[in-house]
Amino acid sequence: MDLLVVAGEASGDRHAADVVAALKVRRPGLRFFGMGGERLKAEGVELVHGSHEISVMGITEVLPKLPRILTVLSDLADAARARRPAAALLVDVPDFNLRLAKRLKALGVPVAWYISPMVWAWRPGRVKTIAERVDRMLCILPFEEDFYRGRGSQVAARYVGNPVVEQVPAPADPAHFRRALGLPLEGRLLALLPGSRRSEISRILPTLVAAARRIGEAVVVPVAPGLDRASIEAAFAGVKAWFVEGRAAEVVGASDVAVVASGTATLEAGLMQRPLVVVYRLAPVSYLVGKAMVKLPHFSLVNLLAGRGVVPELLQGAFTPEAVASHVAELWSGPARDVQLKGLEEVRSKLGGPGAAGRAADAVLELL
Repeated sequence: MDLLVVAGEASGDRHAADVVAALKVRRPGLRFFGMGGERLKAEGVELVHGSHEISVMGITEVLPKLPRILTVLSDLADAARARRPAAALLVDVPDFNLRLAKRLKALGVPVAWYISPMVWAWRPGRVKTIAERVDRMLCILPFEEDFYRGRGSQVAARYVGNPVVEQVPAPADPAHFRRALGLPLEGRLLALLPGSRRSEISRILPTLVAAARRIGEAVVVPVAPGLDRASIEAAFAGVKAWFVEGRAAEVVGASDVAVVASGTATLEAGLMQRPLVVVYRLAPVSYLVGKAMVKLPHFSLVNLLAGRGVVPELLQGAFTPEAVASHVAELWSGPARDVQLKGLEEVRSKLGGPGAAGRAADAVLELL
């Protein structure tokens, strides 16, 4: 029995791989094919395409890659037509996967969607489209299930837990993580997480480096898979810095304060119970379009889950070396640090315990 699995981005690949692992335990005879990255490949998924082929963010980045993205979409639909999978597990990348879901429904393939699109933030009209094309919506943020129900939609949505809870190490003293990563045990350490995409690095890293020079403390930087480590190290010339291959959550655990590019990494950092500052910078056109369409009081996952401003957010023009240095100075010690740590504890408690991948797997099996 075949199952189509489609994931984009590094985080989606990881989340999907965990669900596939749980499915293999529950239904050993399943075979998997689709699109993903190294983690899905390691779980035995036959990759028709790699997720890196469609990995873009922002209008100005999508347009040049659009022909390739459409080719990948057609190839996956053709593979589904040829192999007639018993069901499909689509993970994140909503603009791509909603189009694929339409083709799958036309083929009679039931669709489970893991990690809901942010319809609560923008383009709520997609709820109707989701209801037409998706048989199970598996949410990883507690308020999403209530959002779907509150709109009176026909979307079969359920909160299965958040996979990040079990993907990050348990919080511990910084010395524990410093030993594991070979970092100095003494002195302050600032974690800088500039993102996992090349486009993010180009927009975010220079400001983080300038902030590091202004702060004057030792820094540690996790380098995401696929990035040019040599160029990142070169950017920090003259700064006392350490670099770690991946292991972003552990890097945050080893630090006293972290500065994190917005995304899943902010939630990982928050779960490590370290004070953090969230930053981001989009391409100008993408920012203007997003500003017109997205109406939210916060943009980081930590603050959205808390329902208030637990962590500082610096977006676009507000993201300057001076602003980063100022917030970091407040978080080394004192009342601001204590208040934020209490807020991060509340966020962790809202997400519940581990087991998200297993519950998602159970929901997929309901479709078989």
